[in-house]
Amino acid sequence: MSHTSAPAIVLKDVHSWYGESHIMHGVHLEVKPGEVVTLLGRNGAGRTTTLRAIMGLVGKRTGSIQVNGVETVKLAPHHIARLGLGYCPEERGIMTSLTCEENLMLPPKVAEGGMSVDEIYDMFPNLKARRNSPGGRLSGGEQQMLAVARILRTGAKVLLLDEISEGLAPVIVQALARMIRELRARGFTVLMVEQNFRFAAPLADRFYIMERGLVLREFSAAELQDNMDMLHQYLGV
Repeated sequence: MSHTSAPAIVLKDVHSWYGESHIMHGVHLEVKPGEVVTLLGRNGAGRTTTLRAIMGLVGKRTGSIQVNGVETVKLAPHHIARLGLGYCPEERGIMTSLTCEENLMLPPKVAEGGMSVDEIYDMFPNLKARRNSPGGRLSGGEQQMLAVARILRTGAKVLLLDEISEGLAPVIVQALARMIRELRARGFTVLMVEQNFRFAAPLADRFYIMERGLVLREFSAAELQDNMDMLHQYLGV
């Protein structure tokens, strides 16, 4: 990674609203190319809204949001996606009547260099086995894998992942952890919102703690142990 390249994501003094509700109150954060960064915080801290604001999916946003060096605060979501962003929302959005493979093929390409279906099946053998099953018949874990997998085909290299481990069996959570390590090894950039601290802690290069729509603290994986007391205080981990 050359140090001259622009950060993958930079937020400066970002405020956002849903209708009258002012959710983000001047968020600053940065994600470098190839990093895995986790947003930690309680429910309602503004973490999901931060991902949605980056994608342009909030009512109103002000400040500066740069993606791969491009200012996006005035852009529409479909233009933002074409900068190479892939968003995996908490609700997954699997089409229940389409097969697993049809779901995989659904999103349009946003950039060149996406993973092939065979590469994706190598990474997610469960999905290969279920390629002809309707989306509604997949387990929660399989649906979650599919929700992430279909972004990889699009050519998006910066992934926004919202609570991908939530409510899933430990064996599936381990598979998702392997996936994130593999994506990082392939040069993907990941910004994830995660409630499951044990899942996030060994994966992330850096952490931001959010509370009431603001970033309180930022620290690296190397500083994790020194910050455990504070994490107990803010997250109850």
